[in-house]
Amino acid sequence: MTPTREIALGSLRLGGGNPLFLIAGPCVIEAEAHARKMAEQVARIAGDAGLPFIFKASYDKANRSSVKGFRGPGLREGLRILEKIKSELKLPVLTDIHEPAQAEPAAQVCDVLQVPAFLSRQTDLLVAAAKTGRVVNVKKAQFLAPWDMSNVVEKVANAGNDQIIVTERGASFGYQNLVVDMRSFPILRKLGYPVVFDVTHSVQIPGGQGHASGGQPEFIEPLARAGVAAGVDGIFLETHDNPAASLSDGANALPLSQLAGLLARLKELAALVRRWEKT
Repeated sequence: MTPTREIALGSLRLGGGNPLFLIAGPCVIEAEAHARKMAEQVARIAGDAGLPFIFKASYDKANRSSVKGFRGPGLREGLRILEKIKSELKLPVLTDIHEPAQAEPAAQVCDVLQVPAFLSRQTDLLVAAAKTGRVVNVKKAQFLAPWDMSNVVEKVANAGNDQIIVTERGASFGYQNLVVDMRSFPILRKLGYPVVFDVTHSVQIPGGQGHASGGQPEFIEPLARAGVAAGVDGIFLETHDNPAASLSDGANALPLSQLAGLLARLKELAALVRRWEKT
């Protein structure tokens, strides 16, 4: 299998046959102290596992199921918190953007700008993210086939940015259900850019609780193992120290207590897959 291209992110090397990397953190910034604690703990666990790590957290969750859902601290306060985490903990950070005007201020702080799945065909948003020069992580929409992402990455590349990551997060399968087609990973790899598997959103049950999404976190590990075996470059996980109390997407989050064991097993499997790819 031909390796995807390598992206340099500071000292990290993503894709290109390099070791499996991790994007992880809470769904949303709930409070400054909580975000920092999660960043510290996930960084320690990822470091112990020997996995390159990018901290993720959103300053705004603009697509909540209900108008009553917690959205986060907002752009200015959220970026202030992420900047402190980045500078004080020496971590690369990732956050979502939802409108073209958010791209430039987010890029002043964040190393990776993420385009949410629901917005992955929004040309103006993709171009604005690309023009910042930051790494752009585009999540494949639940309604798109993997080969449709060729048009998406072309929009980013044509705007002058080839620092692109493509993330699979499941496909709609009837009402309130998602499935992951494992054929998606080799298809996405043919685009030439690093491919990430967003495992925790793939076990989400959209709108399953009426006012919020549900989830099946018991399937996080088997799906993660399958994605790594299929050759993904990175894994995306939303994790929380107390998912039951999480203010967003707790139903599909990985309990922090389970992260170390999962990463150890994924690292071992990824090393085996990379040996196979070299033969």
